[in-house]
Amino acid sequence: MKVLLIVGPTAVGKTEISLRLARSLGGEIVSADSRQVYRYMDIGTAKPAKHELEQIPHHFIDVRNPDEYYSAGEYGCEARACIKNLLSENKVPIVVGGSGFYIRALVDGLFAPGISDPQVKEKWRLRIRKEGAENVFAYLQKIDPQSAARLHPNDTQRVVRALEVYEIAGKPLSAFQEGGETPADFSIIFIGLTRKREVLYERINSRVDKMIEKGLIDEVVSLRKRGWGPELNALRTVGYKEVFDYLDSAVSMDEMIRLIRQNSRRYAKRQLTWFRRDSRIHWIDLDEHDEQKVLHNILTFR
Repeated sequence: MKVLLIVGPTAVGKTEISLRLARSLGGEIVSADSRQVYRYMDIGTAKPAKHELEQIPHHFIDVRNPDEYYSAGEYGCEARACIKNLLSENKVPIVVGGSGFYIRALVDGLFAPGISDPQVKEKWRLRIRKEGAENVFAYLQKIDPQSAARLHPNDTQRVVRALEVYEIAGKPLSAFQEGGETPADFSIIFIGLTRKREVLYERINSRVDKMIEKGLIDEVVSLRKRGWGPELNALRTVGYKEVFDYLDSAVSMDEMIRLIRQNSRRYAKRQLTWFRRDSRIHWIDLDEHDEQKVLHNILTFR
């Protein structure tokens, strides 16, 4: 039995296809979405509807609070264990998501040279500017004393690099230097879903409108009432950071919506760039086939 892996940009239609596959195969869905792991973030992350979660077993949805740390490295280890358990029960695991580092951690393991995220890097640079190099270096000494012992507090470039690796992978840079992760030991069929750019962008715009209608602003207000704000990594993401700016009167309602749409399109472009580099992925254009034909094609690969 092989594991199906469904990837693609935001709003392309991964959820709909994966639910149909799960129903036809009697499978269970293993989410590979780095924001759907967080509770209370439902509308902005486009989680499956409640009735869909009840119909088909889902894994790695609502497993952490927004202020709790969860790395791609942790996900990779836990998702592999989950998949092996499903396989042992003769259930078909269907991995679905668009988070590149989660997919990489699950399939290939995380190797230090390939771990990089400009947003994480910039976050630590900003903290150094605000808190000072000594304070940030003190944090590195706690989480990765081996790397810290080789660095000077003022060597901010390498300090930031060590912190970046730790945040993404969930383990210190020194651990990678001792030996990298190994690839998954189960067979995977890679399926990529895509659409024509203008169609995808229109779906993104429509999704943003629906999120607003469903109560995205109230969702963010509720998060803030719980004491969680845009300083958290989980909430420094498209669809949330813009609403926080609106609530703080930094932007108007129209500008907030425009920015969510724009940033979602940019995110989709980055996702496609990431996945296009992987030659193992079989791409299916959802605009060229009806849903039944798409399902048939995926099952043919399987």
